[in-house]
Amino acid sequence: MTGRVRQDGRRELLAGLDVGTTSVKAVLMTPDGVEVAHGRAPTVWSTTEHGVEADPYAIADAAEQALSEVLAGESDSTVTGLGVASMAEAGILVGADDTPLAPVIAWHDSRDTEQLADLQAALGGPRFSLRTGLPLWTQWSLTKHRWLYDHSPETRAAVRRYNVAEWVVRQLGGRPATELSLASRTGWLDLATGSPWDEALEWSRASRSMLGELVPAGTSFGRVAADHALRQLRGATLTVAGHDHQAAVIGAGAYGDNDELDSCGTAEALLRTIPPALPDADVAILTDAGITIGWHAVRDRWCVLGATQGGLILQQVMTHLGAGPGDLAELDAAARPSAPEAATVDVAADGDPPTYGGSDSPGDVWRAATDLVTRQARELSEVISGATGPRGDLVVTGGWSHSSALMAAKATALGPLWRSSATEAGARGAALVAGLATETYASYADMPRAPRTKFDAEKPNHDGT
Repeated sequence: MTGRVRQDGRRELLAGLDVGTTSVKAVLMTPDGVEVAHGRAPTVWSTTEHGVEADPYAIADAAEQALSEVLAGESDSTVTGLGVASMAEAGILVGADDTPLAPVIAWHDSRDTEQLADLQAALGGPRFSLRTGLPLWTQWSLTKHRWLYDHSPETRAAVRRYNVAEWVVRQLGGRPATELSLASRTGWLDLATGSPWDEALEWSRASRSMLGELVPAGTSFGRVAADHALRQLRGATLTVAGHDHQAAVIGAGAYGDNDELDSCGTAEALLRTIPPALPDADVAILTDAGITIGWHAVRDRWCVLGATQGGLILQQVMTHLGAGPGDLAELDAAARPSAPEAATVDVAADGDPPTYGGSDSPGDVWRAATDLVTRQARELSEVISGATGPRGDLVVTGGWSHSSALMAAKATALGPLWRSSATEAGARGAALVAGLATETYASYADMPRAPRTKFDAEKPNHDGT
């Protein structure tokens, strides 16, 4: 299928945006799941005396650039639905005229260390984590909001706060609202109820009215403005598709109960989809391990999310070996499964560079590196399973999933798994969520799944659906 063709001869497509930390990715897709075009634009940040930040309008412009690129060859098409997923935690404060009052503080910026200490004194670390499902550290929105209140008095006039995806949707003509999976990364949401936590809002000098209506991903946010510069977008139904990592769960087809997405980028993120309930003791176990629990981009589900630095370690090992991305296939071929102990690669603590021992053969070192990061992922997955129950399907995506040595190590250590062919799983997931908003799909079961390949240590690899 090439997309339904309207009476005016224009075929109908779905579009998805993933507004990420490094770049904005766009995908154009037929309703039956065939990706017909991709676009990309850089996300531009500045380093100031305070930290890392961005102009809210520059982020919206990058989204427009990615959309312009993806639609460049589609003059005879029309977009019926546009879903926008994004990085979490970062946000935009606006005044009564909907104009930003401050830059967007990057989610990884740590200017709010003093505010974090104050939060711990006021609300208590364990209590905060049990209430929100978040470990106590500086990543979440509420301490950055408090920093702005303390250091940028003009932000005290704010009447609304947008998460990044919500801001982009607003600039395209959508209505204000707050999506649940992004709200779960603010520190303002009560995990158990999915409602605002008033104590946390009060501590950070925010209010419920700044969040407005809380809605799940796939809710209609209105339509793209009728005078939008890109004719193919005019009148398209808009939706927020949630946290980009969680949109990738949908894009990769890993959204069944207890399924796990292994997203192998610079950080290796594991995302488990579970029903929305956990005992406090298990929430404490997970958050103590640096794992988050929150409302999912998948409706009526929670997402358990943990990460290692697996991709970063692999990149460091490649650099140590004098290799680059073009050498990956050669390294994979040289990794000798018959000699797993010939070389050792280890990391003493997160952030430390790898140390090496034994054989200095590139193949042996690469085999040891893939075993190391796979062991880290297995240990993290086991912590999640200890709290939530056995894992279902394991679906792997991301750039490092193209390493045959890594996939072989995973199949040996983790059991049978699937590799998704989705080029940009987050943007694809956003397009699929747009299909919910337009009622192209009645449920997740109706969504087309990207082709995928099964990896099993006991059997040859094969394609599957």
